[in-house]
Amino acid sequence: MESYGQILKTAREQKGLALEIIARETSITQEYLAALENEDSNVFPGEPYLVGFLQNYADYLEVDKNHILTLYHNKKLQESPPPLALTVRERPKFLIPLIVTLIVLLLVGGGIVLGIFLKTKFSNSDEEAEKARGTEFKKYELTDKPFSGRLYKSDQLIMGSDKGNIFLTVAETEGIFGLETPSGVQYVELSEELEVDVDGDSVPELIIYVSDVSQKNVDRGAEVKIMLKNASNVAVASPDENQIPNAEDLPKEQNRTEIFSDTRAYPFTINATFRGGCLFRYRPDRKETVEDYFASGDIVNITASNGVRVWISNGNAAKLQVVANSKTYDLAVPRAGEVIAEDIKWIKDTDGRYKVVIVDVD
Repeated sequence: MESYGQILKTAREQKGLALEIIARETSITQEYLAALENEDSNVFPGEPYLVGFLQNYADYLEVDKNHILTLYHNKKLQESPPPLALTVRERPKFLIPLIVTLIVLLLVGGGIVLGIFLKTKFSNSDEEAEKARGTEFKKYELTDKPFSGRLYKSDQLIMGSDKGNIFLTVAETEGIFGLETPSGVQYVELSEELEVDVDGDSVPELIIYVSDVSQKNVDRGAEVKIMLKNASNVAVASPDENQIPNAEDLPKEQNRTEIFSDTRAYPFTINATFRGGCLFRYRPDRKETVEDYFASGDIVNITASNGVRVWISNGNAAKLQVVANSKTYDLAVPRAGEVIAEDIKWIKDTDGRYKVVIVDVD
C-alpha cells in the first residue's frame, strides 16, 4: 500500500527543505511534522489536529492533499479491528444472560477502581509537576527573528520600547493562551492569529499565533509563534559593562560632549526626526550598519545597550533626541551642509559614574 508519510518525506527531501525551516514557516512543530512523515498518530492530541496539519503540510509541499487524505483514511480503515460479527462464534443461548451479567459487573467494578486510580495518579502527577516547576519561570527576549516555542504559565517575554523594556507574562495555558500586558490580559485561541496592542496606544506591536494548547492540562503549556510588527520593539539587553570604555582610555584629541551621567548604565534610544532630505547611516552596539535616504517627515528610532555610531550627510536635516530613564535630551543641531560622524555611547569616568557622551569620529 502506498504510504502517505513517505510521499511527504520524499517531496520535502526533493525540495531540499529541513523540518526546522518548515516548522518556522507553517507554525507546525517539528515533532508534529516528523510524526506525519512517520505516520505516528499517537503524537497528536486528537484526529482533527492530525487531519488539519496533514492538509497544511501537503499544501506547503505542493502535494495533492486529497490523495494524501485518502491514503490516511485507507490506512486507518485497515488498522481498525474487524466487526465482531465476523469473529465471534455463536454461543449457546442460555449462556448469554450469564455472560452479560458478569460483563456488566466487571465493567462497573473495574470502572470504579480505574476511576479512583486515575484520579489519584493524575492528582499526584499534577502536584509533582507543580512542585518540580515551583516558582521558576523562563524569560525570552523578543528580537527581529520570530519567537517559536512552548511557553508555560508565569514565563516572561521581554519587548523593547522607546521607554525601555516591557515585561509580558504568560497568564493562561489551559484551553486558551493568555498574555498579561500593561494594557490587560490578551487571549489567543487555538489556531488563531491575533495582532496585540501591548501598551494601549491602539497600535499593535505583536502578532501571536497559537498552534497547540491543552484543553485540560495547564502544565503542558502552549506552543506559540510570536513576531514583532516593529523593529523598534526589539528587546534590548542591559549594557555589557566589560565593553564600556574608561574615559582615560579614549584619545585625548577627540572632542567629547557629555549628555548625562548616572550611577549605572542602561539601554537608551535615539529618535531621529528628519526635516530635510539626507543620507543617514547608523550602527547600534557594533551590529550591522543600516543606511538609507530619508526625506522630510521621516522618523527613525534606534535603541542600543552600549552605544550607536551615526553618520549624516547633512546634519541640519535631522534632529536627534536621546531618550533614557524616562528623560529626553535634545542634541544640538549642526550647520546646514555639515557632515556628521559621531559615536553616542556610555563611558565610565574616573569618578566611577557612567556617562553618555558624544564623541566625534574622523
